[in-house]
Amino acid sequence: MKNANRRQFLKGGLALGAGLAVSPLWRLAAVEAAKTTQLEPDGFFTLGKRKDHWWLITPDGKPFFTLGLNHIDPASLRYPENIDIWREKYGGSALRWIKESVAPNLKAWGFNTVGWVQEVTVRRSAGAWQHSRAFTVDEYRALEMPYCHLLPFTESHQWEKFTVHYDFRSEDWIEWCDYVARSHCAELSEDPNLIGYFYSDCPTWVHQRPANEWRGPIFDPERLKTEAGRKELFDLAHHYYKTTHDAIRRYDKHHLLLGDRYEANAPIAMEVVNAAKPFVDVLSFQDFRNPVEHLDEWHRKTGKPVLLADAAGVDWSSQAFFKPNNGAWYAETLESLFRNPGCIGFHLCGAYQRNKARRRGLLDEMENPDQEHVAQMTAANEKITQWMDSQF
Repeated sequence: MKNANRRQFLKGGLALGAGLAVSPLWRLAAVEAAKTTQLEPDGFFTLGKRKDHWWLITPDGKPFFTLGLNHIDPASLRYPENIDIWREKYGGSALRWIKESVAPNLKAWGFNTVGWVQEVTVRRSAGAWQHSRAFTVDEYRALEMPYCHLLPFTESHQWEKFTVHYDFRSEDWIEWCDYVARSHCAELSEDPNLIGYFYSDCPTWVHQRPANEWRGPIFDPERLKTEAGRKELFDLAHHYYKTTHDAIRRYDKHHLLLGDRYEANAPIAMEVVNAAKPFVDVLSFQDFRNPVEHLDEWHRKTGKPVLLADAAGVDWSSQAFFKPNNGAWYAETLESLFRNPGCIGFHLCGAYQRNKARRRGLLDEMENPDQEHVAQMTAANEKITQWMDSQF
């Protein structure tokens, strides 16, 4: 990043933190609590503002900027060539692996959050992707660090080609939402390390990809050319977000609702976003092209806090089978996002350990770290953490 941009970052940081070098009680009082969908937020992650900057607020009342890593799957250590590590080093135990490898490494690299653990398992043809399972409640507890969890209300992800769309007005779907909430949220509802819940990953509300052209988008974008069509989409999305919200709140009154993870480089209908706003606390996005500009636009357009929930800098033109995460890109993007007064964090589309589907990771399959890029990410994360610690 250019020196001028670095000076602007430091200048902005000092402006945000002006007057905070006083007692801890004054610091906490300076954070304005935000109205969220939470019914009982005390003792759990919530949202707050200081001098017009949004922050996550930890259970003990401290401002928090989430630095997350996505895609953490123990199956990456179970190939024939590395399963001996799994068996001999970790005793075939996911809990040991999490406690002895995942959590210590993430903390050493400066990450403070597990963003989304599910990982690509198969990618042999376009759209033939499937993801691994989520962590169990015991596996999340083994992390002993903040995390987010995705709720499988609907399989409308832009990368998924096998599943038909739910009828969001049907009794079957309403019953399914209740099942998802009681099977996931009831277990996680008392965990103070849980930040909040995501829903669908890149839902195809008004767009599609070649692999799922057969099913089309959830709503025909041609119908948005009329007022009646726009109202119909708003009503449908309102029903979707109210149903998911109500299902979660029956079983969990504490945690934030992070909503769908919109694809920032596909059409996003304002009718969908406006319908979501009363029922989610954050607008979450995936963006592999221009996340800094896009998240700034969405914050200014909606006034909602925004989260870069999935992104990475990757050289897609490379013919190499394994492609590294770009540490310099990560550092520059993180620093720029941090200047956005609406941005509450950045979760890197990792993965923790590379497999033969995603083909990138901070560790290789023999547990050797990508030294160059991990070092750049660590320095970037530590810079943000040190600034936060000095100001709050």
